[in-house]
Amino acid sequence: MRSSKDAPSAADTSEGAATSAGIELRSIDWVPHSERHGKIWHVGAVWFAAGAQLTTFATGVVAMTLGGNLIWTIIALVAGTLVGTFFAAFHSSQGPQLGLPQLIQSRPQFGRLGSALLILPCALLSYAGYNAFNQLLVAEALENVAPIPKGIWLQIVAVLAFVVALWGYNLIHRVQRFLTVSFIILFGLYTVGLIFTVGFPTGSFDLGEFRAAPFLAAFGLAMSYNLGWALYVSDYSRYLPASVGVRASFQWTYWGMAISAIWLTALGATVAWPVVAGGGAPGVIDQLRTTGDALFSGWGLIVVLGTVPTLVMILAMNMYGGALVLITMADSFKPLRPRLRHRVVGILLVTIVGSAGASLINGNAQFASHYNQLLVVILYLLAPWTAINLVDFFFVRRGRYAIKEFFNPSGIYSGFAWRGVTSYIVAVLASVPFWVVGGLYVGPVAALIGGADVAPFVGIVVGAVLYLILCRSLDLTNERQIEERDGLFTGAALVELSSTRGPEAPTAVIDGHSV
Repeated sequence: MRSSKDAPSAADTSEGAATSAGIELRSIDWVPHSERHGKIWHVGAVWFAAGAQLTTFATGVVAMTLGGNLIWTIIALVAGTLVGTFFAAFHSSQGPQLGLPQLIQSRPQFGRLGSALLILPCALLSYAGYNAFNQLLVAEALENVAPIPKGIWLQIVAVLAFVVALWGYNLIHRVQRFLTVSFIILFGLYTVGLIFTVGFPTGSFDLGEFRAAPFLAAFGLAMSYNLGWALYVSDYSRYLPASVGVRASFQWTYWGMAISAIWLTALGATVAWPVVAGGGAPGVIDQLRTTGDALFSGWGLIVVLGTVPTLVMILAMNMYGGALVLITMADSFKPLRPRLRHRVVGILLVTIVGSAGASLINGNAQFASHYNQLLVVILYLLAPWTAINLVDFFFVRRGRYAIKEFFNPSGIYSGFAWRGVTSYIVAVLASVPFWVVGGLYVGPVAALIGGADVAPFVGIVVGAVLYLILCRSLDLTNERQIEERDGLFTGAALVELSSTRGPEAPTAVIDGHSV
């Protein structure tokens, strides 16, 4: 086996240092402990602002068209958000511990090639799909305000998001903190006004109107929306010091993400319900502006404009994360020493694909159904991955990995890791009979239970249980020896070695720096 010390390694690339004020130069490479910075509450602002945008509002609008009444739809959205966010927030806690982007962390479970062929294509589908819808929404919002063709707005917002994504991690964190404060003020006023002006049709809050199929469909929609963040939550926590710990990073991510998602999806359902109850088809932008103007003329315009900055930031975050996925995929087949140019090319490709997708669905009357179908399919494919990845981190390897091996093309994380690949394929196949993809496919088991969507739970349970069983034969002795030989330690390794070796543990010199 080729030594990890001889392999082209992003773990020891010197050019990758991220500056505090300039363009970020790192991409998929490991962030040394000496470069870690920031406060744990910053991730709370990042994920609050990430959910405080028009796509989240649109998710609530779409959920309201699935057949439930208002109260049960909101309950489903709250429950789905809390469950989906649970998984995403645990992924966020991996960032400070490993110092790596989210998707490259799949190599120990699936192998270098296994993750590139099974997991990364799903991630690219997610980034491309979400950005197509996000870009279209922000262009529609701007067109609603200013009489400029939507096609021109699509290009303008793409350029703005490209610049933010290129600047990178630190700028995204700073802007999201500002947007959190401004959004709370703006939409706090909008919410109060909505309470006093919206009309609630008969049966809006009738708990006796429960129906399982629309409830589970809305639940799955919200769960998928928040689980979708799992693809890149570590991307925005990987520069934090490992000392922040798992619990703090989980809680700040969880509540930041959950509060804004519950708030915006509930608002979307509330403004859509009178239209749906009347037999109409609610439009996202039109409903937002109309309900805003109900308080006083012109307020709806201000509210619509207030959604633009957060949507542009989501476009930028998807471009940033999508570029990391493309670099990871390229590195899986031809080892790279990550440079700024790789990130530029990756962001540009994601931008082009997202813009093309937005142009294709522009003017499509089936926007809501296509958006719902996208979220559902992504949920089915992500559910087993998130289960396997989290089980590996928390129960199998317990946060300890050989960092250099992530980048060693012939190392212990190379090729196909049969345990993860087998668990993933079996879990996806086991969930297929339970799939409910509106207008496209209803699995035979789902049809027997009235169209109720329980496929994500099947994927999660089967993936997690099977992976745990298969990993009972996994010997980590060699992996631990490589980790200590290389001297690059995760947060969990620092804690464990410090507790077993006391003051002589290698916590004083990590990657050549004091920690």
